[in-house]
Amino acid sequence: MDNIPYLLVVMQILMAFVCIVFFISGLDDLFIDLYFWVRRFYRKFFVMTKYQPLTEQQILDKPEQFIAIMLPAWDESAVIGQMLRNTIKSINYTNYHIFVGVYPNDPKTRAEVEKVMVESDHVHLCITGDDGPTNKADCLNWICNGIRKFEQKNNIEFACYIMQDCEDVIHPLCYKLFNYLFPKADMVQLPVLSLPRKWYEFTGAHYQDEFAQLHYKDLPVRESITKSIPAAGVGVAFSRKAISIVASNNNNQIFSTNSLTEDYDFGFKLREYKLKQMFVRLFVDRTITKKSLITGKKKQVKVKELVCIKEFFPNIFWASVRQKSRWVLGIGLQGWANLGWKGPLSIKYILYRDRKALITNLINLLGYIIVFVVVSIWIIISLDPNAYQYPPLVEEGTFLWYLIAINAFFLGLRIFHRGYCVKQLHGWTQAFLSFPRMVWGNVINFFATTRALSQYMTYLRTKKTIGWDKTDHVYPEDNALNVFKPKLGEFLIGAGIITKEQLDNALSTQIEQPRLLGDILSELGYVQKVQLELIIENM
Repeated sequence: MDNIPYLLVVMQILMAFVCIVFFISGLDDLFIDLYFWVRRFYRKFFVMTKYQPLTEQQILDKPEQFIAIMLPAWDESAVIGQMLRNTIKSINYTNYHIFVGVYPNDPKTRAEVEKVMVESDHVHLCITGDDGPTNKADCLNWICNGIRKFEQKNNIEFACYIMQDCEDVIHPLCYKLFNYLFPKADMVQLPVLSLPRKWYEFTGAHYQDEFAQLHYKDLPVRESITKSIPAAGVGVAFSRKAISIVASNNNNQIFSTNSLTEDYDFGFKLREYKLKQMFVRLFVDRTITKKSLITGKKKQVKVKELVCIKEFFPNIFWASVRQKSRWVLGIGLQGWANLGWKGPLSIKYILYRDRKALITNLINLLGYIIVFVVVSIWIIISLDPNAYQYPPLVEEGTFLWYLIAINAFFLGLRIFHRGYCVKQLHGWTQAFLSFPRMVWGNVINFFATTRALSQYMTYLRTKKTIGWDKTDHVYPEDNALNVFKPKLGEFLIGAGIITKEQLDNALSTQIEQPRLLGDILSELGYVQKVQLELIIENM
């Protein structure tokens, strides 16, 4: 007990330091929150009233251009075949070619790709010049070389180059949307979300919350402030013009091999060359079957479905730490070294937001430790009625007291906005779970940051290039792949149950008599009701 006064003094000093850091970071987040809501209401009342939103029919009507899909792969034999087959089966596009970058010393991955090549002429191998793993940027550069050779050999030109990963589940309309937007834009990023996790899988599910906030709130604000966005590495497409300009200004090295987050760096390069970047969110109408909680009966309801990329993120603690340490290292440390603080004030501010995680990821856990130590001390003291009663660490009305009150308000805002974004994309249940997962995510971020700092210090000491610290990917089972609901009419035509003329007739009837399309198709005798219910249940 003799050391408790000294420990409490140390805790008070640390608490003041932590509160100051939280306050500065909270002001930054408050600005982004306010910008988000002001922009949202302004667009709703002053912009969207003047323009018709992009529709699904518009992107379907535009003639297809040739597109190239870049898929870097190292030690992906467990998932690459399933991913390629599911992509070929599910996407609503014809004029595409998938170029898979494979290393000479990875024969298992190459064998899996070659199996799919026998099944589809849309898939092609690009063998890198060096054994792997080098890094993702190097693999992508070899893929780009393979694409150029393919274009020369087949006398075609690709309108855009799309980056994907070996664990991606791609919305059927993603490439139709890219096709519609090029060559209007030079870079287009679509939302990237996590596939659903079980409620107790906190490690895997905390990505669901972070990406929901990033791609529903933060990225649209960032685009508005800077007219630039970082590429996410998946679900992002670059124009032929963008690839050519970057190559000509960087000795034909398109992606930077001195960064683990080459996609992040690439977005800044495009801004430097004044090329147009866009973050695009498109919701399409879908009809799904839901069971009533009261009656138990199934009914068809219309929902808004986001055209995006989904994937499973790591669900094992240390695998998550490894992945996030790569992001912290590439964005926070290598990004600082490679990009510096160049650009106008808006860019410097965004760079600060990207790099403040180097501090806040560490301070968050320090804050938890302070609370735990202080609470433990007071519990021990309260159990001994004869113990000396120490004065409170924070007295009401002091500077520190007000600072804690403000930070508590900021924390409430963080919890609200995280839950709000998660609710918009994943529903109420996941929104409520986002708060406890936020705490667990902070623990993961702490260890990821310490690992990234250690790796970077080793690099500075040895000058040895940091290799591709790849995450082991998991591809969803067949029953989990049905995350994107196809439109009923398209599904029935594809299955040969109804004709295009019958669907058009039913849709015309639906315009005159607004009802569920399934009911109309059944009444017109195009499909039996029992058969229709079975189809909808299994869609």
